[in-house]
Amino acid sequence: MKRFLLSALLGLVLALGSRPALAGPPATIIYLVRHGEKDPTPGVADPLLTPAGQARAQALASKLAGKHPVALFTTDTRRTRATLAPLAQATHLTPLVYSPKEADAFAIRLYKEYPSHTVVVVGHSNTLLPLLAALGVKAPMLEIKDEEYDYLFKVELREGRPARLKVSRYGAAAPLISGASMR
Repeated sequence: MKRFLLSALLGLVLALGSRPALAGPPATIIYLVRHGEKDPTPGVADPLLTPAGQARAQALASKLAGKHPVALFTTDTRRTRATLAPLAQATHLTPLVYSPKEADAFAIRLYKEYPSHTVVVVGHSNTLLPLLAALGVKAPMLEIKDEEYDYLFKVELREGRPARLKVSRYGAAAPLISGASMR
């Protein structure tokens, strides 16, 4: 009998030890994208989206509406607001304006106010990488080039674990520029 109990206890310990650790609370997911293609007319301080940029905004809505974001963030420019407009319409959310110059403060706000939720942030080629760094991830590129509009950054935040980054692309591929490599 003693041997049976000991064997059963050992079996239970081994079974529990071989089970994967519980995941804990759901992750906070933050999607970051650059605004869609903008009007290249020189001297325009706050350009609108081109037809390609409008198509990219629609692609963003198609890609992320099913992810059920609880908040949408945009900088205070026409091109970022227009990029987020179709997703805002699809999710019935009102976009909130953030300051891209305050990446650290904004990252803290996202950590504190949106635990275990999904958030979408639209920024600029020169503001997304600092925001990724403030969220605790390292981007696989040193810069987002002027002609690159199709990156979709997904940051996963879990308490007690390092932040994780997944980079993908969405919408139409950026047109090849003379001398640029194919991807």
